[in-house]
Amino acid sequence: MSINRSSADAPLTPSGVPLPKVTMPALGEMKRQGKPISALTAYDYPTARLVDEAGVDLILVGDSLAMVVLGQENTLTVTVDEMLHHTRAVRRAVRRALVVADMPFGSFHGAIADAVANAVRFVKEAGAEAVKIEGPRVELVRALVNAEIPVVGHLGLTPQSVNRLGGYRVQARTADAVLELQADASALARAGAGVIVLEGVPREAAAQITAALSIPTIGIGAGSDCDGQILVFHDLVNLTFSAAAKFVRRYADASALFRSAIEHYREDVEHRAFPSDAESYHSTAGKAMGAVGRQAMSSAAPGEDFDSDEAVVNPDAFEDWPS
Repeated sequence: MSINRSSADAPLTPSGVPLPKVTMPALGEMKRQGKPISALTAYDYPTARLVDEAGVDLILVGDSLAMVVLGQENTLTVTVDEMLHHTRAVRRAVRRALVVADMPFGSFHGAIADAVANAVRFVKEAGAEAVKIEGPRVELVRALVNAEIPVVGHLGLTPQSVNRLGGYRVQARTADAVLELQADASALARAGAGVIVLEGVPREAAAQITAALSIPTIGIGAGSDCDGQILVFHDLVNLTFSAAAKFVRRYADASALFRSAIEHYREDVEHRAFPSDAESYHSTAGKAMGAVGRQAMSSAAPGEDFDSDEAVVNPDAFEDWPS
């Protein structure tokens, strides 16, 4: 087979060496070597590019898209087509991280054949390199792996089960529940899942499962003993407009930064401070003529008498065009 993406496309180490592409087997090797796995969600090209260039190992196009991007109350309303749309945007930006697409509610709850067909769409149409499935769906995981689709499992607090759970509640709070969670995780691993996300479970339970599994665990609200951690991008930078969950650490306040920039822009417009003369385009003839001349010039042919260096809105975009 031929490879059509050169190593020049890959992000580089500080010494200029291309970083290897993260794959599902590579995550397994990270667990064996004791290297923590970093993961974040992303839903569009610019944030995915920033996350990838920062060296994050796994990017999840999460169904949390419904809440943090589309403004829905929960994750249940997001559709396959919406998830495909955003997964495509993310995939275009990513060179190193493993891109995982969340299978949305309803896309894998019926016949296994239909679920596999939906998963194939994420790989074939959107470029996903793995799909994430909520719940202990062992037969489905086995079918997906047989179809050559890597799988990330998701146990504990599964947001798509919010109606059954009666809200977003910590899971595995009793000894029996911990044993059930351990059994589910082991079954998913045996079925071929490459990674398991553990959400909203006590640290002690997550630590036991992590130690028992040969595949990596990635925690969110599951303590520090998992093989990796994941957060929602919008939680990380305070763009969720709500109180943060206990497990969220906000590393920046993008909300305050954006609000300040937007208010400053509005004030500049209101005071006619934007755009400045330097931010405007000029006609060579217009510089030498008065108001009457400029009025007469308005009937000239489009583009006539304009400075050559201002004839193109963004010259950099055309620098590679043949002359």
